[in-house]
Amino acid sequence: MALIRPDAWNFPLLVHVLGAMVMVGALILAGSALAFAWRTGSPALVRLGYRALLLGALPGWIVMRAGAQWIASKESLTDSDFTWINIGFTTSDAGLVVIVGSAVLAGLALRRAARGGPDGGGLRWAAAVLVGLLVVAYVVTIWAMTKKPI
Repeated sequence: MALIRPDAWNFPLLVHVLGAMVMVGALILAGSALAFAWRTGSPALVRLGYRALLLGALPGWIVMRAGAQWIASKESLTDSDFTWINIGFTTSDAGLVVIVGSAVLAGLALRRAARGGPDGGGLRWAAAVLVGLLVVAYVVTIWAMTKKPI
């Protein structure tokens, strides 16, 4: 299939895939940091998870989503009813809510730790679980994008 794809589709597809790779990598970093912070109570790991969400996952999501819309319009798939496209757009749109929600939870946990109040362990745990669930959803999405079930 890739051999018959027009060259004009290569760059939008690259943008989409690059954004997705950056976003998933940042989510794995954030989830790992938040999970370890939940176990150890380290504010530095909470800060790392928070920054990975804000500076990696969120910009990666923007690039991935823009690239997805660009390549879908290039391939005339914006009004299609393919399952793999619906899975991609659904997890993409829900993923933004989860990324922002996790960043808010991690930011609140970091703020509580900086003020010397309660350590925000529940907030760190909730952020780590949300990010973990989102990574699982994106693994399913990656499978759907590569296998392209009808």
